[in-house]
Amino acid sequence: MSDCIILGGGITGLSAGYASGRPVYEARDAPGGICASYYVEPGGTERLHERPASRPTYRFEIGGGHWIFGGHPAAKRFMRRLTPMQKYRRQSAVYLPKRDLRVPYPLQNHLERFEDELAAAALTDMLDAPDEPRQKMKDWLYCSFGETLCEVFFDPFHDLYTAGLYEEIAPQDPYKSPADVEDVVEGAFGQADEVGYNVEFLYPEEGLNTLMQRLAQRCDVRYGKRAEEVDVETKTVAFEDGSTESYDRLVSTLPLNEMMEMTDLSTPSRPDPHTSVLVLNVGAVRGPECPHDHWIYVPQSTSGFHRVGFYSNVEEDFLPSGLDNRVSIYVERAYRGGEQPSPEEVDRYAEAVVDELTRWGYIEAAEVVDPTWIDVAYTWSWPQSTWKEEALSVLDDHDILMVGRYGRWVFQGIAESLQDGLFVGGTVRE
Repeated sequence: MSDCIILGGGITGLSAGYASGRPVYEARDAPGGICASYYVEPGGTERLHERPASRPTYRFEIGGGHWIFGGHPAAKRFMRRLTPMQKYRRQSAVYLPKRDLRVPYPLQNHLERFEDELAAAALTDMLDAPDEPRQKMKDWLYCSFGETLCEVFFDPFHDLYTAGLYEEIAPQDPYKSPADVEDVVEGAFGQADEVGYNVEFLYPEEGLNTLMQRLAQRCDVRYGKRAEEVDVETKTVAFEDGSTESYDRLVSTLPLNEMMEMTDLSTPSRPDPHTSVLVLNVGAVRGPECPHDHWIYVPQSTSGFHRVGFYSNVEEDFLPSGLDNRVSIYVERAYRGGEQPSPEEVDRYAEAVVDELTRWGYIEAAEVVDPTWIDVAYTWSWPQSTWKEEALSVLDDHDILMVGRYGRWVFQGIAESLQDGLFVGGTVRE
């Protein structure tokens, strides 16, 4: 029996393993969880954990672009000790296909990009917005941005981003859609400052997988250990390979809803919802209209995606060496938790995405099209829900400590997740 074991070898679990010295059990055969890079040759399908020295490859990430923002300076210093990091200034935008209009993010602070009549209506809406209870995200959007901007962007975008849940869930993460009337007024006259939660971000010079690998090298990681069941009475974890491990305390970075199912524990409240994301990684010949943004938000797309990111606009090392005029892209589409497209549906969707990106002029010819699936990608809450607190409490009562973005059902970036792991690992060591 181990006094403590850690489930999940993503950034939080590895940090906890590093700080505590306790073993980390990871389902896959490589560290990093969804924060892991991989490589694919042009025209190929095999995912490689390491870049071949003699063959050109595209670099992608399992869950789309993971850029490091926020967090305590000490966390960033810790990561820099593991691998060199580059700092970037955010370049992001909203693309409105029906208007063929690109507007810098956040859209509401750049009303000068719209025709005068729409800009005036949008500004009037915001100034006259009602101050009323905002128990649901859709209500919050209307009260914050008004009917005009909701019709143009916020309604259709959040319908895609939350897979339709935005009419039911509580408002969340308002810093992603900053609503400051003074900033909006200044932006209407072309004087907007950069605002939002990731104006500056970091990314490892040698790729995200290098950061994860170097952290894993300092841990005791047991690979190929996918947890299937946790017996809270005997304090035993059963793994998919048939092995078991006993513990006195369990630190888990797995999604909170999955841990509740594994333990067969329950709460009085119904579980909060989540959305899954299908991330389509595309390596292609760069098209004539391909933007220079790091990512763009899309409120309407015929194939159903809500964001297109450009790995190679952040760092050229995402491109195959020796091949000119290429682009490495990730495309995100959300699904309600529990809904997953069939392989045939994924194939049809991938074909539709390539066709749409080609029509937009973003790409000319796709050389790699590789889908990845994130089952719990974004976590949400029902209005006035207490499920999260109830679930964390009942697990803690059974000596299971949940940690990290998905373990604690919160939105946070890599730096904050690393901080969580280091803190919890330190308490375990003590």
